[in-house]
Amino acid sequence: MNSANPVYTLRNECQDCYKCVRVCAVKAIKIQNGRAEVLPERCVACGACVANCPAGAKRIRSDLEKVRNLLLQKKKIIASLAPSWRGVFEYTPAKMIAVLQALGFAAASETALGAQEVSIRAAQILNAQNGGLHISSACPVIVDYVRLYKPEFASCIMPLASPLLTHAKLLKNLYGADCTVVFIGPCIGKKNEADRQSDLLAAALTFDDLKYWIKEAYLDPETLSDDGQKFTPENAYEGALYPLDGGMNETLRRCGVKDNIQLINICSLELFGDALKNFEASKLAAPVFIEALACVGGCIAGPCAAGKRSRLLMIADILQHTQYRKNIPAQPRVIEPRQYAPANIAPKQYSLEEMQAALKKLGKYTPEDELNCSGCGYNSCRDLAQALLDGAAEVSMCASYMRKTATRKAAAMLKSMPSALIMLDKDLKVLEVNEAFNKMFRENEMTDFFPLFKTVLRTGQDLRKEHYIYKNRLYDLNVFAVEQNEIVGALITDVTRTQEGREKVAGKAREVIAKNIATVQEIASLLGEHMVETEALLNSIAEDYSVKQEN
Repeated sequence: MNSANPVYTLRNECQDCYKCVRVCAVKAIKIQNGRAEVLPERCVACGACVANCPAGAKRIRSDLEKVRNLLLQKKKIIASLAPSWRGVFEYTPAKMIAVLQALGFAAASETALGAQEVSIRAAQILNAQNGGLHISSACPVIVDYVRLYKPEFASCIMPLASPLLTHAKLLKNLYGADCTVVFIGPCIGKKNEADRQSDLLAAALTFDDLKYWIKEAYLDPETLSDDGQKFTPENAYEGALYPLDGGMNETLRRCGVKDNIQLINICSLELFGDALKNFEASKLAAPVFIEALACVGGCIAGPCAAGKRSRLLMIADILQHTQYRKNIPAQPRVIEPRQYAPANIAPKQYSLEEMQAALKKLGKYTPEDELNCSGCGYNSCRDLAQALLDGAAEVSMCASYMRKTATRKAAAMLKSMPSALIMLDKDLKVLEVNEAFNKMFRENEMTDFFPLFKTVLRTGQDLRKEHYIYKNRLYDLNVFAVEQNEIVGALITDVTRTQEGREKVAGKAREVIAKNIATVQEIASLLGEHMVETEALLNSIAEDYSVKQEN
Protein backbone atom coordinates (compact mmCIF):
# COMPACT_ATOMS: atom_id res chain seq x y z
CA MET A 1 0.00 0.00 0.00
CA ASN A 2 1.27 3.46 -0.93
CA SER A 3 -1.34 5.96 0.21
CA ALA A 4 0.80 8.84 -1.07
CA ASN A 5 -0.61 8.12 -4.53
CA PRO A 6 -4.09 9.37 -5.50
CA VAL A 7 -5.26 5.75 -5.90
CA TYR A 8 -3.90 2.85 -3.87
CA THR A 9 -4.78 -0.68 -2.70
CA LEU A 10 -5.53 -2.02 0.76
CA ARG A 11 -3.69 -5.31 0.28
CA ASN A 12 -5.49 -7.25 2.99
CA GLU A 13 -8.84 -6.38 1.42
CA CYS A 14 -7.91 -7.43 -2.14
CA GLN A 15 -9.69 -10.65 -3.15
CA ASP A 16 -7.65 -11.39 -6.32
CA CYS A 17 -10.71 -11.13 -8.59
CA TYR A 18 -8.80 -9.12 -11.23
CA LYS A 19 -11.79 -6.86 -11.84
CA CYS A 20 -9.56 -3.81 -11.51
CA VAL A 21 -7.37 -5.17 -14.31
CA ARG A 22 -10.42 -5.67 -16.50
CA VAL A 23 -11.75 -2.13 -16.05
CA CYS A 24 -8.41 -0.31 -16.16
CA ALA A 25 -8.10 1.22 -19.63
CA VAL A 26 -4.31 1.47 -19.35
CA LYS A 27 -3.63 -1.69 -17.30
CA ALA A 28 -1.84 0.27 -14.57
CA ILE A 29 -2.22 -2.70 -12.22
CA LYS A 30 0.41 -5.15 -11.04
CA ILE A 31 -0.61 -8.51 -9.58
CA GLN A 32 1.82 -9.77 -6.97
CA ASN A 33 1.15 -12.71 -4.67
CA GLY A 34 -2.47 -12.60 -5.77
CA ARG A 35 -2.89 -8.94 -4.76
CA ALA A 36 -3.49 -6.03 -7.11
CA GLU A 37 -1.18 -3.04 -6.76
CA VAL A 38 -1.68 0.27 -8.57
CA LEU A 39 1.34 1.35 -10.60
CA PRO A 40 1.49 5.12 -9.94
CA GLU A 41 3.79 5.84 -12.87
CA ARG A 42 1.21 4.35 -15.24
CA CYS A 43 -2.01 5.36 -13.47
CA VAL A 44 -4.05 8.24 -14.93
CA ALA A 45 -6.32 8.45 -11.85
CA CYS A 46 -9.55 7.81 -13.75
CA GLY A 47 -11.02 6.01 -10.74
CA ALA A 48 -12.47 3.07 -12.68
CA CYS A 49 -10.81 0.56 -10.35
CA VAL A 50 -12.15 2.39 -7.29
CA ALA A 51 -15.69 2.42 -8.63
CA ASN A 52 -15.63 -1.25 -9.65
CA CYS A 53 -13.66 -3.01 -6.90
CA PRO A 54 -16.22 -5.37 -5.29
CA ALA A 55 -14.14 -5.69 -2.11
CA GLY A 56 -13.58 -1.96 -1.66
CA ALA A 57 -9.82 -2.56 -1.70
CA LYS A 58 -9.09 0.33 -4.07
CA ARG A 59 -9.01 3.60 -2.17
CA ILE A 60 -8.62 7.29 -2.92
CA ARG A 61 -6.10 9.29 -0.98
CA SER A 62 -7.80 11.71 1.37
CA ASP A 63 -6.28 15.19 1.63
CA LEU A 64 -8.71 16.20 4.37
CA GLU A 65 -6.06 16.18 7.09
CA LYS A 66 -3.81 18.33 4.92
CA VAL A 67 -6.57 20.93 4.52
CA ARG A 68 -7.31 20.88 8.25
CA ASN A 69 -3.65 21.61 8.94
CA LEU A 70 -3.77 24.56 6.54
CA LEU A 71 -6.74 25.89 8.48
CA LEU A 72 -4.85 25.51 11.76
CA GLN A 73 -2.09 27.65 10.25
CA LYS A 74 -4.66 30.43 9.84
CA LYS A 75 -4.21 30.36 6.10
CA LYS A 76 -6.71 32.28 4.00
CA ILE A 77 -8.22 29.35 2.18
CA ILE A 78 -10.61 29.79 -0.73
CA ALA A 79 -12.61 26.81 -1.91
CA SER A 80 -12.65 26.30 -5.66
CA LEU A 81 -15.98 24.52 -6.03
CA ALA A 82 -16.51 22.36 -9.12
CA PRO A 83 -19.64 23.32 -11.10
CA SER A 84 -21.02 19.79 -10.69
CA TRP A 85 -21.74 20.62 -7.03
CA ARG A 86 -25.29 21.59 -7.99
CA GLY A 87 -25.98 18.03 -9.09
CA VAL A 88 -24.61 16.53 -5.87
CA PHE A 89 -25.65 18.88 -3.08
CA GLU A 90 -29.24 20.03 -2.97
CA TYR A 91 -28.35 23.34 -1.34
CA THR A 92 -28.85 26.89 -2.54
CA PRO A 93 -25.62 28.67 -3.47
CA ALA A 94 -25.87 30.76 -0.29
CA LYS A 95 -26.33 27.64 1.84
CA MET A 96 -23.39 25.91 0.14
CA ILE A 97 -21.17 28.91 0.90
CA ALA A 98 -22.39 28.97 4.50
CA VAL A 99 -21.45 25.30 4.93
CA LEU A 100 -17.94 25.87 3.55
CA GLN A 101 -17.39 28.90 5.77
CA ALA A 102 -18.60 26.95 8.81
CA LEU A 103 -15.86 24.42 8.05
CA GLY A 104 -13.26 27.20 8.05
CA PHE A 105 -12.97 28.41 4.46
CA ALA A 106 -12.56 32.15 4.11
CA ALA A 107 -14.60 32.20 0.92
CA ALA A 108 -15.97 30.03 -1.87
CA SER A 109 -15.56 30.53 -5.58
CA GLU A 110 -16.79 28.59 -8.60
CA THR A 111 -14.22 26.72 -10.68
CA ALA A 112 -16.48 27.55 -13.61
CA LEU A 113 -14.96 31.05 -13.62
CA GLY A 114 -11.70 29.51 -14.77
CA ALA A 115 -13.59 27.51 -17.38
CA GLN A 116 -15.01 30.72 -18.85
CA GLU A 117 -11.51 32.19 -19.23
CA VAL A 118 -10.27 28.98 -20.86
CA SER A 119 -13.16 28.99 -23.37
CA ILE A 120 -12.48 32.57 -24.46
CA ARG A 121 -8.82 31.82 -25.12
CA ALA A 122 -9.53 28.41 -26.68
CA ALA A 123 -11.96 30.02 -29.16
CA GLN A 124 -9.26 32.50 -30.14
CA ILE A 125 -6.72 29.71 -30.73
CA LEU A 126 -9.17 27.62 -32.77
CA ASN A 127 -10.26 30.57 -34.90
CA ALA A 128 -6.63 31.07 -35.91
CA GLN A 129 -6.26 27.48 -37.16
CA ASN A 130 -6.55 26.27 -40.71
CA GLY A 131 -6.69 22.60 -39.84
CA GLY A 132 -5.35 19.96 -37.52
CA LEU A 133 -6.56 18.12 -34.45
CA HIS A 134 -6.98 19.95 -31.14
CA ILE A 135 -7.73 18.28 -27.80
CA SER A 136 -9.13 20.03 -24.73
CA SER A 137 -6.92 20.33 -21.66
CA ALA A 138 -9.85 20.52 -19.21
CA CYS A 139 -9.68 16.89 -18.01
CA PRO A 140 -6.41 15.95 -16.25
CA VAL A 141 -7.13 12.26 -16.82
CA ILE A 142 -7.33 12.78 -20.58
CA VAL A 143 -4.19 14.91 -20.56
CA ASP A 144 -2.20 12.24 -18.70
CA TYR A 145 -3.60 9.53 -20.95
CA VAL A 146 -2.42 11.36 -24.07
CA ARG A 147 0.99 12.13 -22.61
CA LEU A 148 1.59 8.58 -21.44
CA TYR A 149 -0.18 6.39 -23.97
CA LYS A 150 -0.75 8.55 -27.04
CA PRO A 151 2.41 10.70 -26.95
CA GLU A 152 2.22 11.39 -30.66
CA PHE A 153 -0.85 13.53 -29.93
CA ALA A 154 0.64 15.49 -27.00
CA SER A 155 1.24 18.49 -29.25
CA CYS A 156 -2.48 18.49 -30.09
CA ILE A 157 -3.50 19.32 -26.51
CA MET A 158 -4.61 22.93 -26.22
CA PRO A 159 -1.68 24.98 -24.83
CA LEU A 160 -3.71 26.04 -21.81
CA ALA A 161 -3.81 24.97 -18.20
CA SER A 162 -6.99 23.33 -16.98
CA PRO A 163 -9.97 25.45 -15.86
CA LEU A 164 -9.09 24.59 -12.25
CA LEU A 165 -5.50 25.86 -12.46
CA THR A 166 -6.68 28.89 -14.41
CA HIS A 167 -9.21 29.60 -11.67
CA ALA A 168 -6.51 29.23 -9.00
CA LYS A 169 -4.35 31.77 -10.81
CA LEU A 170 -7.32 34.15 -11.11
CA LEU A 171 -7.94 33.95 -7.38
CA LYS A 172 -4.28 34.55 -6.54
CA ASN A 173 -4.22 37.54 -8.88
CA LEU A 174 -7.29 38.98 -7.15
CA TYR A 175 -6.54 38.16 -3.51
CA GLY A 176 -2.79 37.88 -3.37
CA ALA A 177 -0.23 35.13 -3.89
CA ASP A 178 -0.47 34.17 -0.23
CA CYS A 179 -4.09 33.03 -0.52
CA THR A 180 -4.50 29.25 -0.57
CA VAL A 181 -6.76 27.49 -3.06
CA VAL A 182 -8.35 24.11 -2.32
CA PHE A 183 -10.42 22.32 -4.95
CA ILE A 184 -13.60 20.40 -4.10
CA GLY A 185 -15.16 18.22 -6.77
CA PRO A 186 -15.86 14.73 -8.15
CA CYS A 187 -12.46 14.13 -9.75
CA ILE A 188 -9.49 12.06 -8.58
CA GLY A 189 -7.25 13.40 -11.34
CA LYS A 190 -7.31 16.85 -9.72
CA LYS A 191 -5.16 15.39 -6.94
CA ASN A 192 -2.38 14.94 -9.49
CA GLU A 193 -2.78 18.58 -10.49
CA ALA A 194 -2.44 19.64 -6.86
CA ASP A 195 0.65 17.45 -6.43
CA ARG A 196 2.31 18.88 -9.52
CA GLN A 197 1.16 22.51 -9.22
CA SER A 198 1.27 23.13 -5.49
CA ASP A 199 2.17 26.79 -6.12
CA LEU A 200 -1.33 27.29 -7.55
CA LEU A 201 -3.35 24.52 -5.91
CA ALA A 202 -2.73 23.42 -2.31
CA ALA A 203 -4.98 20.36 -2.22
CA ALA A 204 -7.89 18.63 -3.91
CA LEU A 205 -10.82 17.25 -1.92
CA THR A 206 -13.58 15.09 -3.33
CA PHE A 207 -17.30 15.51 -2.77
CA ASP A 208 -17.04 12.33 -0.70
CA ASP A 209 -14.48 14.08 1.51
CA LEU A 210 -16.75 17.09 1.89
CA LYS A 211 -19.77 15.01 2.87
CA TYR A 212 -17.68 13.13 5.42
CA TRP A 213 -16.31 16.40 6.81
CA ILE A 214 -19.80 17.89 7.18
CA LYS A 215 -20.97 14.77 9.02
CA GLU A 216 -17.88 14.58 11.22
CA ALA A 217 -18.27 18.25 12.19
CA TYR A 218 -21.92 17.62 13.15
CA LEU A 219 -22.99 20.45 10.88
CA ASP A 220 -26.68 20.90 10.25
CA PRO A 221 -26.83 23.07 7.11
CA GLU A 222 -30.43 24.00 7.85
CA THR A 223 -29.36 25.82 11.02
CA LEU A 224 -26.68 27.90 9.28
CA SER A 225 -27.45 31.48 8.35
CA ASP A 226 -26.97 32.16 4.66
CA ASP A 227 -27.90 35.83 4.61
CA GLY A 228 -25.80 37.78 2.13
CA GLN A 229 -23.65 34.81 1.12
CA LYS A 230 -22.23 35.07 -2.39
CA PHE A 231 -19.57 33.37 -4.42
CA THR A 232 -16.35 35.34 -4.74
CA PRO A 233 -15.57 37.34 -6.82
CA GLU A 234 -18.87 36.76 -8.65
CA ASN A 235 -21.24 34.08 -9.85
CA ALA A 236 -20.21 31.96 -12.81
CA TYR A 237 -22.18 31.91 -16.03
CA GLU A 238 -21.84 29.60 -19.03
CA GLY A 239 -18.74 27.96 -17.50
CA ALA A 240 -21.14 25.98 -15.29
CA LEU A 241 -21.85 23.78 -18.34
CA TYR A 242 -18.36 22.24 -18.29
CA PRO A 243 -19.26 19.12 -16.25
CA LEU A 244 -21.86 18.10 -18.85
CA ASP A 245 -21.20 16.10 -21.99
CA GLY A 246 -20.71 18.76 -24.68
CA GLY A 247 -20.72 21.59 -22.14
CA MET A 248 -17.36 23.06 -23.17
CA ASN A 249 -18.28 22.97 -26.84
CA GLU A 250 -21.43 24.92 -26.04
CA THR A 251 -19.33 27.62 -24.36
CA LEU A 252 -17.03 27.75 -27.40
CA ARG A 253 -20.02 28.40 -29.64
CA ARG A 254 -21.13 31.20 -27.35
CA CYS A 255 -17.58 32.60 -27.47
CA GLY A 256 -17.85 32.90 -31.23
CA VAL A 257 -15.87 29.97 -32.58
CA LYS A 258 -16.02 29.86 -36.39
CA ASP A 259 -18.61 27.67 -38.08
CA ASN A 260 -16.00 25.70 -40.02
CA ILE A 261 -14.44 24.33 -36.87
CA GLN A 262 -15.78 20.88 -36.11
CA LEU A 263 -16.58 20.47 -32.43
CA ILE A 264 -16.69 16.88 -31.21
CA ASN A 265 -17.32 15.70 -27.65
CA ILE A 266 -16.19 12.30 -26.34
CA CYS A 267 -16.97 11.33 -22.75
CA SER A 268 -15.20 8.04 -22.21
CA LEU A 269 -11.52 7.27 -21.81
CA GLU A 270 -11.89 4.06 -23.77
CA LEU A 271 -13.84 5.68 -26.61
CA PHE A 272 -11.36 8.54 -26.74
CA GLY A 273 -8.50 6.06 -27.15
CA ASP A 274 -10.42 4.21 -29.87
CA ALA A 275 -11.08 7.48 -31.72
CA LEU A 276 -7.35 8.14 -32.02
CA LYS A 277 -6.53 4.71 -33.46
CA ASN A 278 -5.22 4.90 -37.03
CA PHE A 279 -5.90 8.64 -37.06
CA GLU A 280 -4.26 10.72 -39.81
CA ALA A 281 -4.41 14.48 -39.27
CA SER A 282 -3.56 15.11 -42.91
CA LYS A 283 -6.97 13.82 -43.94
CA LEU A 284 -8.85 16.46 -41.98
CA ALA A 285 -10.63 18.98 -44.18
CA ALA A 286 -11.09 21.49 -41.33
CA PRO A 287 -9.89 22.08 -37.77
CA VAL A 288 -11.28 19.49 -35.37
CA PHE A 289 -11.60 20.14 -31.65
CA ILE A 290 -12.31 17.28 -29.25
CA GLU A 291 -13.88 18.09 -25.92
CA ALA A 292 -12.58 15.00 -24.17
CA LEU A 293 -13.69 13.90 -20.71
CA ALA A 294 -12.65 10.59 -19.16
CA CYS A 295 -15.92 9.85 -17.35
CA VAL A 296 -18.89 8.52 -19.28
CA GLY A 297 -21.52 11.24 -19.07
CA GLY A 298 -19.07 13.96 -18.09
CA CYS A 299 -17.77 15.22 -14.75
CA ILE A 300 -21.15 14.80 -13.08
CA ALA A 301 -20.44 11.06 -13.37
CA GLY A 302 -17.03 11.41 -11.75
CA PRO A 303 -15.82 8.63 -9.43
CA CYS A 304 -16.35 10.85 -6.37
CA ALA A 305 -19.71 12.40 -7.24
CA ALA A 306 -20.85 11.18 -3.81
CA GLY A 307 -24.33 9.82 -4.06
CA LYS A 308 -26.86 7.82 -6.01
CA ARG A 309 -28.91 10.73 -7.21
CA SER A 310 -30.48 10.39 -10.64
CA ARG A 311 -28.06 11.46 -13.36
CA LEU A 312 -30.93 13.03 -15.23
CA LEU A 313 -31.87 15.16 -12.22
CA MET A 314 -28.26 16.25 -11.82
CA ILE A 315 -28.11 17.40 -15.44
CA ALA A 316 -31.48 19.13 -15.14
CA ASP A 317 -30.38 21.03 -12.01
CA ILE A 318 -27.20 22.29 -13.67
CA LEU A 319 -29.05 23.37 -16.82
CA GLN A 320 -31.79 25.03 -14.83
CA HIS A 321 -29.44 27.16 -12.74
CA THR A 322 -26.89 28.05 -15.41
CA GLN A 323 -27.04 31.72 -16.41
CA TYR A 324 -25.74 33.08 -19.69
CA ARG A 325 -24.02 36.36 -20.45
CA LYS A 326 -25.38 38.43 -23.28
CA ASN A 327 -21.92 39.76 -24.02
CA ILE A 328 -18.91 37.53 -23.43
CA PRO A 329 -15.62 39.48 -23.14
CA ALA A 330 -13.40 39.34 -26.19
CA GLN A 331 -10.32 38.81 -24.05
CA PRO A 332 -9.78 36.58 -21.01
CA ARG A 333 -8.92 38.25 -17.70
CA VAL A 334 -6.27 35.66 -16.97
CA ILE A 335 -4.70 32.75 -18.77
CA GLU A 336 -2.18 30.13 -17.77
CA PRO A 337 -0.22 28.92 -20.82
CA ARG A 338 0.92 25.34 -20.71
CA GLN A 339 2.81 22.97 -23.02
CA TYR A 340 2.25 19.26 -22.55
CA ALA A 341 5.33 17.18 -23.20
CA PRO A 342 4.98 13.51 -24.10
CA ALA A 343 5.91 11.02 -21.39
CA ASN A 344 5.77 7.88 -23.44
CA ILE A 345 5.49 4.58 -21.60
CA ALA A 346 6.49 2.36 -24.46
CA PRO A 347 5.85 -1.34 -23.85
CA LYS A 348 9.02 -3.37 -23.71
CA GLN A 349 9.63 -5.41 -26.80
CA TYR A 350 10.29 -9.12 -26.36
CA SER A 351 11.61 -11.66 -28.81
CA LEU A 352 9.40 -14.29 -30.39
CA GLU A 353 11.13 -16.95 -28.29
CA GLU A 354 10.44 -15.04 -25.06
CA MET A 355 6.78 -14.60 -25.94
CA GLN A 356 6.42 -18.27 -26.82
CA ALA A 357 8.04 -19.27 -23.54
CA ALA A 358 5.63 -17.03 -21.61
CA LEU A 359 2.65 -18.46 -23.50
CA LYS A 360 3.80 -22.00 -22.70
CA LYS A 361 3.79 -21.11 -19.00
CA LEU A 362 0.12 -20.35 -19.51
CA GLY A 363 -0.48 -23.65 -21.27
CA LYS A 364 -0.75 -21.98 -24.70
CA TYR A 365 1.21 -24.13 -27.13
CA THR A 366 -0.75 -23.40 -30.30
CA PRO A 367 -2.89 -20.48 -31.51
CA GLU A 368 -5.94 -22.67 -30.83
CA ASP A 369 -4.98 -22.73 -27.15
CA GLU A 370 -5.25 -18.94 -26.98
CA LEU A 371 -8.88 -18.48 -25.93
CA ASN A 372 -8.60 -14.68 -25.44
CA CYS A 373 -11.42 -14.95 -22.90
CA SER A 374 -10.24 -11.86 -20.92
CA GLY A 375 -10.93 -13.66 -17.66
CA CYS A 376 -7.52 -12.48 -16.45
CA GLY A 377 -8.42 -8.87 -17.20
CA TYR A 378 -6.28 -8.58 -20.31
CA ASN A 379 -7.76 -8.41 -23.79
CA SER A 380 -5.82 -11.37 -25.11
CA CYS A 381 -3.58 -14.22 -24.03
CA ARG A 382 -0.65 -12.46 -25.65
CA ASP A 383 -1.34 -9.31 -23.62
CA LEU A 384 -1.23 -11.46 -20.48
CA ALA A 385 2.02 -13.06 -21.66
CA GLN A 386 3.45 -9.56 -22.19
CA ALA A 387 2.39 -8.56 -18.67
CA LEU A 388 3.90 -11.79 -17.36
CA LEU A 389 7.24 -10.86 -18.91
CA ASP A 390 6.88 -7.32 -17.54
CA GLY A 391 6.46 -8.73 -14.06
CA ALA A 392 2.97 -7.23 -13.76
CA ALA A 393 1.02 -10.49 -13.91
CA GLU A 394 1.07 -14.05 -12.59
CA VAL A 395 0.38 -17.42 -14.20
CA SER A 396 -2.47 -18.01 -11.75
CA MET A 397 -4.44 -15.22 -13.45
CA CYS A 398 -5.25 -17.53 -16.37
CA ALA A 399 -8.44 -19.30 -15.28
CA SER A 400 -8.45 -21.82 -18.15
CA TYR A 401 -4.85 -22.84 -17.43
CA MET A 402 -5.47 -23.17 -13.70
CA ARG A 403 -8.63 -25.17 -14.36
CA LYS A 404 -6.80 -27.57 -16.67
CA THR A 405 -3.96 -27.90 -14.19
CA ALA A 406 -6.37 -28.56 -11.33
CA THR A 407 -8.24 -31.12 -13.42
CA ARG A 408 -5.04 -32.99 -14.27
CA LYS A 409 -3.91 -33.00 -10.65
CA ALA A 410 -7.31 -34.15 -9.45
CA ALA A 411 -7.40 -36.92 -12.03
CA ALA A 412 -3.94 -38.12 -11.00
CA MET A 413 -4.89 -38.08 -7.33
CA LEU A 414 -8.13 -39.96 -7.93
CA LYS A 415 -6.36 -42.54 -10.02
CA SER A 416 -3.70 -43.27 -7.41
CA MET A 417 -6.06 -43.11 -4.43
CA PRO A 418 -6.44 -46.58 -2.77
CA SER A 419 -9.81 -45.67 -1.25
CA ALA A 420 -13.02 -45.73 -3.27
CA LEU A 421 -14.50 -42.38 -4.20
CA ILE A 422 -18.00 -41.72 -5.49
CA MET A 423 -19.82 -38.45 -6.27
CA LEU A 424 -23.62 -38.27 -6.63
CA ASP A 425 -26.11 -35.53 -7.47
CA LYS A 426 -29.22 -34.59 -5.48
CA ASP A 427 -31.15 -37.41 -7.19
CA LEU A 428 -28.38 -39.84 -6.15
CA LYS A 429 -27.28 -40.34 -9.71
CA VAL A 430 -23.60 -41.15 -10.00
CA LEU A 431 -21.50 -38.27 -11.31
CA GLU A 432 -18.00 -39.64 -10.83
CA VAL A 433 -16.17 -42.68 -9.47
CA ASN A 434 -12.49 -43.60 -9.38
CA GLU A 435 -10.75 -46.85 -10.29
CA ALA A 436 -10.63 -48.05 -6.71
CA PHE A 437 -14.42 -47.80 -6.50
CA ASN A 438 -14.85 -49.93 -9.61
CA LYS A 439 -12.66 -52.58 -8.03
CA MET A 440 -14.65 -52.63 -4.77
CA PHE A 441 -18.24 -52.12 -5.88
CA ARG A 442 -20.71 -51.91 -8.67
CA GLU A 443 -22.70 -48.69 -8.96
CA ASN A 444 -25.96 -50.54 -8.29
CA GLU A 445 -24.58 -51.75 -4.95
CA MET A 446 -24.75 -48.26 -3.48
CA THR A 447 -28.43 -48.35 -2.54
CA ASP A 448 -27.61 -49.52 1.00
CA PHE A 449 -25.60 -46.33 1.46
CA PHE A 450 -28.34 -43.99 0.17
CA PRO A 451 -29.76 -43.11 3.62
CA LEU A 452 -26.34 -41.78 4.60
CA PHE A 453 -26.04 -39.80 1.37
CA LYS A 454 -29.51 -38.29 1.79
CA THR A 455 -28.74 -37.21 5.33
CA VAL A 456 -25.59 -35.38 4.29
CA LEU A 457 -27.31 -33.79 1.28
CA ARG A 458 -30.06 -32.48 3.56
CA THR A 459 -27.93 -31.24 6.46
CA GLY A 460 -24.73 -30.27 4.68
CA GLN A 461 -22.83 -31.84 7.59
CA ASP A 462 -20.07 -34.41 7.04
CA LEU A 463 -20.67 -37.90 8.34
CA ARG A 464 -18.14 -40.51 9.43
CA LYS A 465 -18.82 -44.20 10.02
CA GLU A 466 -16.16 -46.65 11.20
CA HIS A 467 -16.34 -50.40 10.70
CA TYR A 468 -19.53 -50.12 8.68
CA ILE A 469 -20.58 -53.70 7.85
CA TYR A 470 -21.58 -54.38 4.27
CA LYS A 471 -21.67 -57.87 2.74
CA ASN A 472 -19.47 -59.37 5.44
CA ARG A 473 -16.82 -56.74 5.04
CA LEU A 474 -15.87 -53.73 7.15
CA TYR A 475 -15.61 -50.23 5.69
CA ASP A 476 -14.65 -46.81 7.02
CA LEU A 477 -16.97 -44.25 5.43
CA ASN A 478 -16.46 -40.50 5.11
CA VAL A 479 -19.54 -38.91 3.52
CA PHE A 480 -19.25 -35.20 2.74
CA ALA A 481 -21.32 -32.48 1.12
CA VAL A 482 -19.73 -30.90 -1.92
CA GLU A 483 -22.69 -28.53 -2.18
CA GLN A 484 -25.64 -28.77 0.19
CA ASN A 485 -28.77 -30.19 -1.45
CA GLU A 486 -26.90 -30.57 -4.73
CA ILE A 487 -23.83 -32.85 -4.67
CA VAL A 488 -22.60 -35.42 -2.15
CA GLY A 489 -19.42 -37.47 -2.11
CA ALA A 490 -18.10 -40.45 -0.17
CA LEU A 491 -14.64 -41.81 0.51
CA ILE A 492 -14.81 -45.53 1.35
CA THR A 493 -11.90 -47.55 2.75
CA ASP A 494 -11.98 -51.35 3.11
CA VAL A 495 -10.56 -52.08 6.57
CA THR A 496 -11.51 -55.77 6.70
CA ARG A 497 -7.96 -57.10 6.35
CA THR A 498 -6.63 -54.55 8.79
CA GLN A 499 -9.17 -55.69 11.37
CA GLU A 500 -8.39 -59.37 10.76
CA GLY A 501 -4.70 -58.67 11.16
CA ARG A 502 -5.26 -56.93 14.47
CA GLU A 503 -7.32 -59.85 15.77
CA LYS A 504 -4.58 -62.32 14.80
CA VAL A 505 -1.95 -60.27 16.63
CA ALA A 506 -4.19 -60.06 19.69
CA GLY A 507 -4.76 -63.87 19.59
CA LYS A 508 -1.05 -64.63 19.38
CA ALA A 509 -0.42 -62.30 22.28
CA ARG A 510 -2.90 -64.30 24.37
CA GLU A 511 -1.17 -67.58 23.37
CA VAL A 512 2.13 -66.20 24.61
CA ILE A 513 0.50 -65.23 27.87
CA ALA A 514 -1.00 -68.71 28.30
CA LYS A 515 2.27 -70.48 27.57
CA ASN A 516 4.18 -68.32 29.99
CA ILE A 517 1.62 -68.29 32.80
CA ALA A 518 3.65 -70.76 34.80
CA THR A 519 6.67 -68.57 34.50
CA VAL A 520 4.57 -65.61 35.48
CA GLN A 521 3.27 -67.42 38.53
CA GLU A 522 6.76 -68.44 39.52
CA ILE A 523 7.95 -64.87 39.18
CA ALA A 524 4.87 -63.70 40.98
CA SER A 525 5.54 -66.04 43.90
CA LEU A 526 8.84 -64.32 44.29
CA LEU A 527 7.29 -60.88 43.86
CA GLY A 528 4.34 -61.67 46.13
CA GLU A 529 1.61 -59.09 45.85
CA HIS A 530 2.81 -57.90 42.45
CA MET A 531 1.58 -61.07 40.73
CA VAL A 532 -1.88 -59.67 39.90
CA GLU A 533 -0.42 -56.49 38.53
CA THR A 534 2.04 -58.41 36.34
CA GLU A 535 -0.67 -60.63 34.86
CA ALA A 536 -2.90 -57.61 34.27
CA LEU A 537 -0.04 -55.88 32.51
CA LEU A 538 0.52 -58.74 30.12
CA ASN A 539 -3.20 -59.15 29.43
CA SER A 540 -3.44 -55.46 28.58
CA ILE A 541 -1.04 -55.98 25.69
CA ALA A 542 -3.68 -57.96 23.84
CA GLU A 543 -6.72 -56.12 25.13
CA ASP A 544 -5.35 -52.70 24.35
CA TYR A 545 -4.62 -53.71 20.78
CA SER A 546 -8.15 -55.08 20.44
CA VAL A 547 -9.74 -51.93 21.85
CA LYS A 548 -7.86 -49.68 19.44
CA GLN A 549 -9.40 -51.31 16.41
CA GLU A 550 -12.87 -50.84 17.92
CA ASN A 551 -12.28 -47.14 18.28
